[in-house]
Amino acid sequence: MHQDDRRLLSSSFGTAAVAYAEHRPDYAQTAVRWALERAPGPRVLDLGAGTGKLTGTLLALGTEVVAVEPDPAMLTELRRALPVVRALAGSAEAIPLPDGSVDAVLAGNAMHWFDMDVAGPEIARVLTPAGVLAGLWNVMDDRVDWVAELAEISGSAAIGPRDLPVSWRAETADLHRPKSGAAARFGSPEQAEFPHGQRRTADSLVATLATRAGMLVMPDQEQQATLGRIRAFLASRPETARGEFTLPMLTCVLRVRRL
Repeated sequence: MHQDDRRLLSSSFGTAAVAYAEHRPDYAQTAVRWALERAPGPRVLDLGAGTGKLTGTLLALGTEVVAVEPDPAMLTELRRALPVVRALAGSAEAIPLPDGSVDAVLAGNAMHWFDMDVAGPEIARVLTPAGVLAGLWNVMDDRVDWVAELAEISGSAAIGPRDLPVSWRAETADLHRPKSGAAARFGSPEQAEFPHGQRRTADSLVATLATRAGMLVMPDQEQQATLGRIRAFLASRPETARGEFTLPMLTCVLRVRRL
């Protein structure tokens, strides 16, 4: 992805911070535990923390979590929801923490926005030796027929490649490796996937998909047409037409250690 496109998309979420906080899913606790199991201590940075979806899980697991988020509107929502958490303005490319100050850096649905040429060495700087870097992504489980059809009908702006398991595996394997190489000092990546799900209604699922970056930057007429197609599909399926249902998901994790 071109740098200008990455900046445009990654800066779009603040316009929908309240909706993001309401509709985006949390992360499977088993996935977060796996991400942290090799960390040498309890100090965790949630990097690109958004409204605190991952931060809340880290807090519930008893870690000493600090959150860093570049978007002011998202940071405001995080501080409102989790006032006990230390939440700082900053980015993956400029982390406002001292050298060697955390045992793990986690990023929830955020690492693909990082400029890893810059962020890789910066993350390595704040990690203690043998510290862990892990990216977590919630993806839809398209092994379920209606989910696969939903992805096809929705289009890539609403359900992009990293929102589905097969593409996620292919596209994230090298995310931790900056092109400049040795400065980041990370080992070989490990990947794992954990079952997850989110209770939704047709309306709340449409609202969730409306918070995707590609949808937020889409012209209004095109956005409404896309959301209309999604609503019509959900109304046509017995699994989703009435009341609440569970959206089948996986929490996928990419984990590396600082050497």
